Amino acid sequence: MTDALSLIDDWGPEKIVVVSHRRTGMKGVLVIDNTARGIGKGGTRMSPGVTVDEVARLARVMTWKWAGVDLFYGGAKAGIVADPASPDKEGILRAFARALSNEVPREYVMGLDMGLTESDAAIIQDELGDRGAAVGTPEHLGGVAYDRLGVTGYGVVEATDAAAQVLDLPLAGSRVAIQGFGAVGAAAARRFAELGATIVAVSTAHGAVHNPSGLNVERLLAAREEHGDHFVTRSDQGTALTTPGAELTVDCDILVPAALQDVITSSTAHQIKAKLVVEGANLPTTPDAQVILAERGITVLPDFVANAGGVVAAAFAMDARYSGFRPDTSEIFATISTKLRANATTVITEAQRRETTTHAAGRALAEERVRTAMRSKGRIPLS
Repeated sequence: MTDALSLIDDWGPEKIVVVSHRRTGMKGVLVIDNTARGIGKGGTRMSPGVTVDEVARLARVMTWKWAGVDLFYGGAKAGIVADPASPDKEGILRAFARALSNEVPREYVMGLDMGLTESDAAIIQDELGDRGAAVGTPEHLGGVAYDRLGVTGYGVVEATDAAAQVLDLPLAGSRVAIQGFGAVGAAAARRFAELGATIVAVSTAHGAVHNPSGLNVERLLAAREEHGDHFVTRSDQGTALTTPGAELTVDCDILVPAALQDVITSSTAHQIKAKLVVEGANLPTTPDAQVILAERGITVLPDFVANAGGVVAAAFAMDARYSGFRPDTSEIFATISTKLRANATTVITEAQRRETTTHAAGRALAEERVRTAMRSKGRIPLS
């Protein structure tokens, strides 16, 4: 079991709150990592395997992600130890929200992550009687439809395009493999296709499909709509890959891990054939793997740069919590494109200049922004 005190370093966490409710069986945790630049904002996930350590790691990613896109919120994350398919889900959610009523929304605003839906965000608002308690609610309640709009996947491709230009790797004609074909991966595949890239592999938890000549994205999306994640085992577009993670090592120019964390390990890093790895998921590449990929001349676009489209959209949703007006969708997309393209270019050129990994270069930039805020607020010495 993780000792919560051992998680504390120079940046945080500032607060770890563990909650439970005996009648519903609810168990959960909130980690507020660093609020020097604003109140804590990050998604809330529900999974039987949620741990304090996992939530703390993700809260730290949010600290760097908000600072990386230069938006004024702090890193935080919450997790509920439960099966999202449980018939008691609503009761568990309500118990979790009540247990955190001292922190929400004054110190932390809930959002959507793995296992939660737009209706769940609405339930949280309802339980606390406060529209400011959560973002990610349905459009008919004034929310931003992240998944329908595909904002995170769109941002992944905008950042990829900017990175590819720095690397002299034209996106049009590039071969792309995507691990994960959920909201992020599917939206990314559609945007890649629009910009002329060729999708050669996609995967879900049930397997992968691979075709070196290219997959028809619209047919894949239609098959996913009809069959769910099992579509990869029914597709007639290419070869089914049954070995878990095989899509990570197919021959391609760009690899987008957009599913789980820690999937690219030191072992996998030696087998990757892509020239550019774009982290669509949070924490998909281990620190050892990052070093190996850099030594092999493979550029990695970090998660806090590549998948920050969701946090840009969340910033618009945060502003709209108490407004009678919906955020302007076109403004959201324009801001995602501008910010993520600029950040991708900056991080890669900084890594080249410093002769270090892109993660180190990107985090150094984010750290300096957080450090400056901490110093201004008297949280660390002025010198």
